[in-house]
Amino acid sequence: MLKENHSSVPEFILLGFSEPLEHTIILFVVFLIMYLVTLVGNSTIIFIIRVDAHLHTPMYFFLSILSFVDICLTTCTVPKLLINIFLERKSISFVGCFLQLHFFLSFGNMTGFLLAIMAVDRYLAISKPLHYAMLMSRGVRVRLVAGSWVIISLHSAAHSVMAARLSYCASNEIRHYFCDLPPLFKLSCSDTSPNELLLLTETTVFLMSPFLCITISYILIIITICGMPSTDGRYRAFSTCSSHLTAVALNYGPVLYTYIRPASAYSLEKDIIISVLYSVGNSLLNPFVYSIRNKEVKGALSRILSKRAMFWNK
Repeated sequence: MLKENHSSVPEFILLGFSEPLEHTIILFVVFLIMYLVTLVGNSTIIFIIRVDAHLHTPMYFFLSILSFVDICLTTCTVPKLLINIFLERKSISFVGCFLQLHFFLSFGNMTGFLLAIMAVDRYLAISKPLHYAMLMSRGVRVRLVAGSWVIISLHSAAHSVMAARLSYCASNEIRHYFCDLPPLFKLSCSDTSPNELLLLTETTVFLMSPFLCITISYILIIITICGMPSTDGRYRAFSTCSSHLTAVALNYGPVLYTYIRPASAYSLEKDIIISVLYSVGNSLLNPFVYSIRNKEVKGALSRILSKRAMFWNK
């Protein structure tokens, strides 16, 4: 119904990577490797957390959800890109475009919410260790994740539906490698000011609220750590936060650049690079951030590999 009433285009053409054949092959190999590493890395994190009883804690519960979301976020864009790279007509259907937009926004925003929840979790673990298990019980964890997903889904649906109701009568060529809001606004031949206002206000709230929550949590964490009498205790407390802080830094830079600005500032070359960092790069790096910098994850992986080696040597 939306397509018939508000658009004369049955599909969109994705022009993000329209390269010569030799460059196309390189792009395909690079993105395929990045996607496979993302799948293997995040799946390994989920497997380790599920198998090792030492990691059945709130922090690693949220980390396993983050790894699942990273897989879904990358899957929203990369498989379609890999298919389109070798096709002469790099198309996506009208419905497929806005479904891709909806899920990309949903999983992208869920990453920010999970990072905020994980920051609060770290604060409670450090400042209230005696009550931590009760404050972060399984029921609380499930409600936090489920509640965040409901809110984010409604937010993403509002953007997707409003974007689908725009008119796309002048052209159907999206100057990007997936359907995202800024290039769609640039393509539309109708008034996009309500969409841009919603993007600037609501998305600012959805991006900055988790970021503010993370900032406040870490201010409180630093105050708590500074009050610890033991140097070793301060080091152990801060070391549990280092991986999370790295993930926060990797996530928020590209996101803030992409969405908190007017559509007139859209640039194909810069935005493709930033989008690759956000939609693929973070999901690729997170498993390494949470394994290389985390002794518990490395210890769990070592125990699992030792058990497998003992099993095969019998």
